[in-house]
Amino acid sequence: MNRSGVNRVVLALAGLLLLAVGLLVLAGGLDLYRHLGLDMPDGWPLTSPDQPLLSDSARTRWTDEGWWWPVVIGGLSLIVVLGIWWLVAQLRRPAPSSLPLPAPGTGLRLRLRTKALEEALESGTEVLPGVERGRMRVAGRRTRRLTVHGSVLLSPGGDPAALVEGFDAGPLGQARSSLALTALPARLRLRVAARKPAATPKHPRVI
Repeated sequence: MNRSGVNRVVLALAGLLLLAVGLLVLAGGLDLYRHLGLDMPDGWPLTSPDQPLLSDSARTRWTDEGWWWPVVIGGLSLIVVLGIWWLVAQLRRPAPSSLPLPAPGTGLRLRLRTKALEEALESGTEVLPGVERGRMRVAGRRTRRLTVHGSVLLSPGGDPAALVEGFDAGPLGQARSSLALTALPARLRLRVAARKPAATPKHPRVI
């Protein structure tokens, strides 16, 4: 699930929770249970305008237990940490789902899916000499602020300098040209695959 889907789920759950609490407070504050002749079960919160949302017994039921305050503090701390994590995630700037693709002289307005650009960068990187695998991600809100983040696995004995030069002149240069960009920064993380142990030759058995 992408970040937009997670946001929708989190906001929907938070909205449902706030809606349920608001309806409980509204029903008790307006004394709707008595007006509608509803007999609510024991322990139902806020059944009349004079009743507090949490009774004294409910608020102090577990305060004498040794585990109560650590659980409360730990739970509130977890909520704060999750809230900060969600906020930081919103401040990150992912790439848009599509990018404008120049088509001078045609009068057409073309757009290139960001996923297609990432796949083109990956396929162009994996055909470079000494590359076993490449993974690319494009980040940035606007075209001028796009940045390519890549993870490249080099074969044993691969030349990192040659890879960087080939990547800049090859797939990255083609992406700049296709998007009519004067600059397209890239950050590559290079790893070298471990050498496979040489196979031990099998000697024929003498019968």
